[in-house]
Amino acid sequence: MKLGFIGTGNMAGAIMGGIIKKGLIAPEEIIGADIMPQSRERVKETYGIAVTADNKEAAEKSEVLILSVKPQFYAQTIAEIRDCIREEQLIITIAPGKTLAWLEEQFRKPVKIIRTMPNTPALAGEGMTAVCPNACVTEEEKAYALEILGSFGKVEVVPEHLIDAVVAVSGSSPAYVFLFIEAMADAAVAEGMPRQQAYQFAAQAVYGSAKMVLETGKHPGELKDMVCSPAGTTIEAVRVLEEKGFRSAVIEAMKACAEVSRNL
Repeated sequence: MKLGFIGTGNMAGAIMGGIIKKGLIAPEEIIGADIMPQSRERVKETYGIAVTADNKEAAEKSEVLILSVKPQFYAQTIAEIRDCIREEQLIITIAPGKTLAWLEEQFRKPVKIIRTMPNTPALAGEGMTAVCPNACVTEEEKAYALEILGSFGKVEVVPEHLIDAVVAVSGSSPAYVFLFIEAMADAAVAEGMPRQQAYQFAAQAVYGSAKMVLETGKHPGELKDMVCSPAGTTIEAVRVLEEKGFRSAVIEAMKACAEVSRNL
């Protein structure tokens, strides 16, 4: 098998889907391990991959192994599979708080590790993933990992000291955006708009605004100013947001998020 997963939850499924859709790796070359039968069967039925309840089997059969279990299970999972990990094998992790040094210590031998932080928009093919390889990973192996991780969105290499910032600005931030969309939709409903229509308008506004930032290259402040006519409706809404501490609330929330990530 070219690719193995330990853990077959939503993020693993997003990665599988992106890889298969792009034709990078065929379904028959992917194996997923999970102790939960319903999770195994879901990815088997959805993506046509091989599945197993045995983590060691996935580790032994794969060239690239993605550890997609929750951070609290990393130590026991690595302890279970470390004797199966081969010198040439590439390990990709997606757990916040688990540093390269910590991961290397858990394996107790030199291992090729790429620490990553993706986010849930990967499920829609619009993920943002940060990548940080250890010293054992070659440039060719890093390029291959970037190709895999780029199959479900954008990917960038970052120094490891920025990973906690990545967790705050990208890994966890979809929750903030969903909260913002929900709040905007609630306000539209209060103004008489049907709820499903309100979600459509709010979500499309966020999606389109994000595309403008990415595609125009303009500063977000400049784009904001383009919408704010003198004595108009938008500048009044911006004034209230500033009065209520919108910007500060976002910054403080992200600082709290990064702090928790550092201490996981």
